[in-house]
Amino acid sequence: MALEVVSERLGNLASFEVGRRTVERVAIASDDLAKRVLRLRTDAHEIGVRLADGARLRDGDVVYADDARVVAVSVSADDVLVCRPRSIAQALAVAHALGNRHLPMQLDGDALVVRHDRLVERLFADLDAPFTREERTLAAPFRHADAPHGHA
Repeated sequence: MALEVVSERLGNLASFEVGRRTVERVAIASDDLAKRVLRLRTDAHEIGVRLADGARLRDGDVVYADDARVVAVSVSADDVLVCRPRSIAQALAVAHALGNRHLPMQLDGDALVVRHDRLVERLFADLDAPFTREERTLAAPFRHADAPHGHA
C-alpha cells in the first residue's frame, strides 16, 4: 500500500465534479479538523495530508482524486450537549460556569454546544437551563481559548 501525499484540498463534494467516479469517504474525528498533518487509510491506499499553515479540513473536503475515484473526508458525529438558555442572564450564568471549568464551547445561533459530560448535564439542570443530548457533525473542533491566565 503506497502512501500518496497531498498538500492541499482539491475541493469539497458540495461542488466537486465527481462524474462517474466512485466516492470513498474516510472518517475523521472532529478533533482532527484542527490538524494540518494527517494519515488517512482508505480501502486501496494511505493518504498523507500535509496542509499549509492555517489550512484546515472540513466535512466533505476532497483530498484525492484519480480517474476511478474521489476520496473525501467525513467528519464523525460527536456526542454533545446543546443548551438553549431562556434569557441573556441564564446564558451568561451558563457561559461563566463552563468557563470556570475551562471547557471548550461552541456557539450555534442561540445555542451553546459542549461535549457530552454527565457533570455538565448536572450543571445545566442545576441552572435550570434547557438542554438536549445530540449526535452532531461539527464544522470545527472544540478548542480551548488561547488566552494565558493565572489563578491567584
